[in-house]
Order: sequence, then structure tokens, then C-alpha cells
Amino acid sequence: MEDPKMTKEVDNENQQRTGCSPEQPDIPDGGFQAWLVILGCWCGMFCTFGLVNCIGVFEAYYVSATGPLHRYSQGEVSWITSFQAWGIPFGGIMFGPIFDRYGPRWLLIIGTLIYVFGLMMVSVSTQYYQIFLSQGIVSAFGSSAIFNSCISSVVSWFKHRRSYAFGVMVSGSSLGGVIMPIMMNELIPRVGFQWTMRIIGFMILGLLAITVCTVRPYLPPQPKPFRLQTYCSGLKEPAFAMTCTASFFFYWGLFIPFNYIVLQSEKAGISPHIAQYMLPIINAVSIPGRIIPGFLADKAGRFNVAILVAGFTSIFCLALWIPGQSQGALIAFSVLYGFFSGSFISLAPTLVAQISDIREIGSRQGTCFFFQSFGALTGSPIAGAISASQNGSFLGLQLFCGFSLAASMAFYIFVRIKIAGFRLSRV
Repeated sequence: MEDPKMTKEVDNENQQRTGCSPEQPDIPDGGFQAWLVILGCWCGMFCTFGLVNCIGVFEAYYVSATGPLHRYSQGEVSWITSFQAWGIPFGGIMFGPIFDRYGPRWLLIIGTLIYVFGLMMVSVSTQYYQIFLSQGIVSAFGSSAIFNSCISSVVSWFKHRRSYAFGVMVSGSSLGGVIMPIMMNELIPRVGFQWTMRIIGFMILGLLAITVCTVRPYLPPQPKPFRLQTYCSGLKEPAFAMTCTASFFFYWGLFIPFNYIVLQSEKAGISPHIAQYMLPIINAVSIPGRIIPGFLADKAGRFNVAILVAGFTSIFCLALWIPGQSQGALIAFSVLYGFFSGSFISLAPTLVAQISDIREIGSRQGTCFFFQSFGALTGSPIAGAISASQNGSFLGLQLFCGFSLAASMAFYIFVRIKIAGFRLSRV
């Protein structure tokens, strides 16, 4: 018979080594229903973050000579796309606890209707405030309900293969970031921006119907009263607080290349026809970039891989993006940045899950998404303001992006040391 004291000591040692709670319930870690949920969540990622990955196309169109916001600066226009990127994770502070209590069904249904309605309103908007409200607020919070429901649902179906499952799921956003920019660049000259947005809206409605029909949580919802302490309690844990801080810094720099790579390519003398494919390149290579690192993270440790990802993306920004002015150099940067930065989208939720009780995953993810959201909100406008203060130069925003990612790496290193010290182990 096992010694209960020895068993407890082993559990405590495993908890310190991995950051996981030994009291988490059994999870199937696969099976037909689990992978059916992945299919639905894949469609959800295609429609939500897939469109966020098109922010460079929106930015370029809005400030173009024929765009509706050509009288506004790049920094002013970037507030629209930044609010769109902000609203998706920020909504987790509200949708996470709702998920824990009631499950994803109504969040998905109502979120789908609001999201598609917002996109349809973008198609008829011509003024700054109209586009800001429809794209940056309405569609952003509708997509947030979908995004957070998908993230929290997948966590409840996988444990040991969680990073790999997340990688497969969020590859949908990468493919969306390949297909939708090409759709927009090809359709806008043919049918105009208004009908382009309507076509994308109807496509998203069809895909999200699959999401609504397939996404279910493994653990039943547990109705309980709302408590502000639910959000704050996790921040008392140093590992969780530093993980949230690291996520903020990564999101602070993450979307800057997405916003400005097209404009920078055109300014560097690359033809607009080639420049418009920079975003699809970034998103295409991020498909394997979201699956392969996720698979490796399950084997080598999720925080270990997160440190490498943040470090490499920082190096690519500082050592390749800054000196790269030729077409070949910018394409090389797009490929490398897309591969490594894409993996963070799949890794970030698994880091939170590793150091959290799975039964409170919605609230814990919502808290971390809250920090991420303000990184996404302020990063690109700050970069735009830096560029404007330097008479359109991209050097300042490139430095800001690179050092933000480096700060993220530093905090992930602190978390790893807190969990496992300096010894080599799978963390």
C-alpha cells in the first residue's frame, strides 16, 4: 500500500516542477468528441483572430488616397485596428466567468450575431467614428465571446497534449490570415470595399455555424456567484502574475509588424503587388509555426519553449527587420517572424492552464487576457506615434517592437526560475 505522506510529497514535487495543480480532474486528452471540438474552435479562430491578422490590409486601405480615412494619420487609424485586437482578449475578463458558470453555447450564438452585425456595419461606414464603433467595438466584442469560448472549451478536453491541440486549433487563425487578406486585395478593386466586407461577413457566418454546433466543454458549467476576488486571487501567485506581465509585453510588440510591414515594404520601394502579400506570407508560415512548437512544448516544457519563442522574435526584429530594406530581407523577416510569433498564440493559454486550476480556467484566462488586451491596444498606436515623430521613419517602432518582445522573454525566464529554479527540467 502506498504511503499517503510519500504520495503527497511526490505530488508536491511534480507541482513545483510543472506548475500544475495535482487536484485537477481527469481529462480525456483526445477522442472523437474532443477533436470535433477542435474542428469547431478551428473555425472560430479562422473567423476571429484570422481577421485580426488582416489589420495591415485595413490600415493600408483606410489611409490610401481612395480610402475613407485618407485625411487621418497612420497612428490615428491604427487605433481602430488596435481596438479590434484589444477587444478580443479584453472581453475575457467578462466572458471567462460567464463561461465557467453557463458554458459556451449562448456565448457562441450571441457572439456570432453581434460579430457579423458589426462587420456588416463596417461595410456601410464612411466616417472615422462609424468605422471605429462597428469594427473596433461591436465586431471586436462579438468575436471576443467566440474566441474566449473556444479557448476555454479546448483547455477542458486536453491536458498532456494541450499545446499540440492548441496549435492545431489556432492554425485556423493563420489560414484565415492567409485567405482573407488575399480576398480583400482581390475583391476591393473588383466589387468595392463595401461588398468585400459583406462577402467576408457571410463567409464568417457560415463557418461560425459549425462552431456553434460542435463546441462543448468537457466539464459541466458550475453556476456560482460572481466575486471580484476571483480575478485578483491569481495575481497573488508570483508565477501567474509574471506570466500575465510577460503576455502583456509580448502583445505590446506582437501586432506592430502586422500593422506596418505592408506600408514599410511600399516605402522601401517594393511594388504594391508584392507588398500586399507580406501579410499572407507571415500568416502562411505561422500555420506550422503554431503546430510544431506546440508539439515540442508538450515534450520539452511549455515555459521553456515560450522563452525561446520570445527570444527569437526579439532577435529577428532587432537584427533582421531593422537593417532589412531589400525585398529579400523583408520576405525573410516575414517568414521567420510569422513562424515564431505565431506559436505564441497557441502557447499563451496553455501556460496559464499549466499553473491554474482547470475548474477556474475561464476566470484565469480572462485575467491574463485582460493584460494581453492592453498590450494589443496600445502597442500599434505607440509605434505609429513614434514613427510620426521621426517623420515617417520605421526605426523607432522597430526598436520598440524588438525590446518589448525581449522584456517578455525576461519575465518568462523569471517564471521558469520561480517554478523550477535553475535546473534543467521540463517546465
